[in-house]
Amino acid sequence: MKHYSFCSPDFKAEPYWWDLTPMPRSQASALPDKTDVLIIGSGYTGLHCALQTARAGRNTLVIDTENAGWGCSTRNGGQISGEIKPGYDELSRRHGSADALALIGEARTALDWLGEFVAEQGIDCDYRQCGRYLAAHNPRQFRKLVARAQRQIPGLEQNLRVVEKRNQSSEIDSDYYHGGLVIERHCGLDPARYHQGLLRLAQANGAQVIGHCAALGVERESDGFKVRTSRGSIKARDLVVATNGYTGAVTPWQRRRITPIGSYMLATEPMSQERTDRLMPSGRVFSDTRRIVVYFRRSPDGRRLLFGGRVSVFESDPVRSLPALRQEMLRIFPQLEDVRISHSWMGFVGYTFDTLPHLGVQDGIHYAMGYCGSGICLASYLGNRIGLQLLGKAEGNSAFDQPRFQTRPLYHGKPWFLASAVRYYQLLDRFM
Repeated sequence: MKHYSFCSPDFKAEPYWWDLTPMPRSQASALPDKTDVLIIGSGYTGLHCALQTARAGRNTLVIDTENAGWGCSTRNGGQISGEIKPGYDELSRRHGSADALALIGEARTALDWLGEFVAEQGIDCDYRQCGRYLAAHNPRQFRKLVARAQRQIPGLEQNLRVVEKRNQSSEIDSDYYHGGLVIERHCGLDPARYHQGLLRLAQANGAQVIGHCAALGVERESDGFKVRTSRGSIKARDLVVATNGYTGAVTPWQRRRITPIGSYMLATEPMSQERTDRLMPSGRVFSDTRRIVVYFRRSPDGRRLLFGGRVSVFESDPVRSLPALRQEMLRIFPQLEDVRISHSWMGFVGYTFDTLPHLGVQDGIHYAMGYCGSGICLASYLGNRIGLQLLGKAEGNSAFDQPRFQTRPLYHGKPWFLASAVRYYQLLDRFM
């Protein structure tokens, strides 16, 4: 493995989170012949679904190609927004005012729901309502943030505070940005510890989770499904696909509707508390207004900077892309030139063509996916909703099962258009 001079001697090409919460090692569990509910994917979506069905007494099995949680559930930045990508104006044009209010309102409800869930279940994962600093990368974007704060949609108001550039040292020790917006209700957590707590909870309630058990094929039968796996075949009355950015050829209908986009992260070596306090005095999570967004925060112990974004046009090895990602970090924090990098990793985010998450049923297969970068909150919430739907409960109803789940001609799961789209958005970010 290539080792750069700016890397620490103990550099790892894997998530920083795994140091504190190692990946659960799958036991050589025998695959049952049949189950009531079979869930493909052991991230937040799959485990929240499994928790609901197992609690209700349904025989529930979760399978995964890798160890449980190996995907983006333990590879993300731990930032939680309860927001969706399209704004009210865009959603109103597409779906009408009532649906726009319902979609945005439900996403924000999901954030409240998640905080209550973590507290009620006693999951120790450094969950904290720290607020977000949304930083403007140019003066035009700052003016848009000011307008957003001053002209909130009735029924969707939230606590927002504009920070002028001359005052933003209270939020960030950088001259790169042109002011920003504090969104008080946004939160942060340790994603791997959250996943591990959720995994233990699902298992304690009777769900069986088997890793290194890849789904290879799905057949519809009169009384359910027969799923062929790398460990043999299993029959299931109900089938759930919860693979998001890792959706593969075994479920082609879903695969045609999900674009996997790599998001890359690094962690610095530990710094003094005094130094990280100067970098980000407020301790918030951070993102900016670029379309090719970067995001960063302090680690939960306050000693490291965790920095993420996309710096290459094509998908890349996280080690190969590390110099460019570090350079992006230094554009914002040039004072970190002397700080070495201890970890570098990536994960696939699941995007949709309308930039909305979706849940529903297709050919009898339940699914929830397409969180477009808001996966901690929305994957958890919509996984819970799928579980409730399987139980026939009205609480499982969601506004996100209403919009049509779109695809595009000639798209079959490999995003041939991604490089051109990234270049286009990079150009927009430079001038708008």
